[in-house]
Amino acid sequence: MLAGVLLPLCVEPVSALAASPLLVAPVVLTWALLVRPAPRWAVPAGLLVALVVVVLAADDLPGAGAVVPRLTLTAPSWSVPALVGLAVPVYVVTMASQNVPGVAVMHSLGYRVPWRQTLAVTGTGSLLAAPLGGHAVNLAAITAALSAGPDAGPDPARRWPASLGAAGTYVVLAAGCSGVTALVAAAPDGVVQSAAGLALLGTLAASLREALVDEQDRLPAVVCLVVAAAGTTVLGVGPAFWALVAGLVLRTVLRSRLPLRSRPCPAADHRG
Repeated sequence: MLAGVLLPLCVEPVSALAASPLLVAPVVLTWALLVRPAPRWAVPAGLLVALVVVVLAADDLPGAGAVVPRLTLTAPSWSVPALVGLAVPVYVVTMASQNVPGVAVMHSLGYRVPWRQTLAVTGTGSLLAAPLGGHAVNLAAITAALSAGPDAGPDPARRWPASLGAAGTYVVLAAGCSGVTALVAAAPDGVVQSAAGLALLGTLAASLREALVDEQDRLPAVVCLVVAAAGTTVLGVGPAFWALVAGLVLRTVLRSRLPLRSRPCPAADHRG
């Protein structure tokens, strides 16, 4: 599922390089030159080069007024149409497209997420952030993969500093969100997307390796990947959820048709 979600993002450098080689080539070359001698700095360096390209190539850079952030209190108001037409759909989409895939991503990386406690924390965070314009605090699958994946460190027990680093980066981005948003909006098409796609290549490789290692479940994993990569939204729910559904249904069907002699014997693990 994660590989399918990341695949369209990871092909962006290829498409953008073909469409705008002079703008995207510096980003890709910077990443390629550093990925072996300094792998942890390859992505930040590529992003820095992308920002330089944006500043040099943008036709209309944001003014000082667009860069300075402003705090505006959003007073909450309740209504039945908003509850039915907005709150419930957002809750369903958040659970199906973010929380469930987020837990699946963490599980695939070897981490167990305490479901009830996590929902309590994210729910409280949503309540606190709502008056400030934030909503749907959740387990984001892609950002979780970046902080918990192999690029965050070889030892899974020592990857937690990456989460603290990500949190600090979010605070900095929040303070400069107006400027960052205006800069990204002014960027030539494909430059920022290329930097993001390069950043996710390591996570894509790890996801594919884990998904295809078991030959018995390889076909359901590929179906899950294809459905997620297709990017089709059904009933307002994103492709990540339907990818999990398709993969699990096919896995159940295939396993139910296995001959008895090929199924693992439960008692085999308890023999002396």
